[in-house]
Formats: sequence, C-alpha cells, structure tokens
Amino acid sequence: MWQGQYEHAMDAKGRTSLPARFRDALAAAGDDRFVLTSALDPCLVAYPLAEWRAFEEKLAHLPRFDPNVVKLRRLYVSAAVEVTFDATGRVLVPPTLRAYAGLEKDVVWAGMGRNAELWSKSRWVRVTETTEEERRELAIKLGELGL
Repeated sequence: MWQGQYEHAMDAKGRTSLPARFRDALAAAGDDRFVLTSALDPCLVAYPLAEWRAFEEKLAHLPRFDPNVVKLRRLYVSAAVEVTFDATGRVLVPPTLRAYAGLEKDVVWAGMGRNAELWSKSRWVRVTETTEEERRELAIKLGELGL
C-alpha cells in the first residue's frame, strides 16, 4: 500500500526521488517496476506493475467502441510508461508527462493506497485546499458510503 505525502525536488533532467516507503512497498511485492501515466486531474499516477496489469485486464473487458472507454485509453493507457528507480531511488519522468502535469522543481508524491499521484507542489496545494463547509459535505458523503 502506498500512503502518505512526500515533498521532493525534481532536477533539470526530470528526475525525482521515489519515496523510500514506496520503494519498500515495491520491493515487498517483488518487483521494482511501476507504471507512470497521466491522470484525469493535472497530475501523474503511479501503479505497481501488478496493479497496472489488473487495471488493463479490467479495461480489456469493457466495450471497445464506447466513446468513454476510447477516451480513457487515449488519455490514460497511451501515456503509460514503465519505469524503475536508480540506485539512489530516483525516477526519470518523461518530458511529455512532466509537461502534462506541470512538474518543475517542487513536487509532491501522494500515496492513494493501491497507487500514488505525483503533483506539482503548487497544484497540490490548490487541489487540497478545502473549506469547513466542503469538509462537512465530505463527511456526510462518506457516511452515506458507509465509511
């Protein structure tokens, strides 16, 4: 499971450290590879390889000509790249993915359970700001979902 928020820097070559806890989770699963792709939000999503394969399997069973499925494949699957981390724990984020997510110097890895998101720090701050009213509405919705 990937959880927690970790702030890191990205260098001029597009390398950033994968949080040690995420590396440990990959090692525990027996594979240091993961998939990085564009998200529906202006960020990137990282999946352990086994989780990505399970996602692709589910996607393969959806109606191939449904316009929403086609769009998901175009936005999500076509941008996917398999990556590994180097001896110092850094990953190289391809230029097209960096541009999509607006990644520059300061980035945030956000563990989401079975995957993680990689955000520009300034965008992360904006999307995680909530009002008291929004938190109350969220609490009600979570109660309705049985959480």
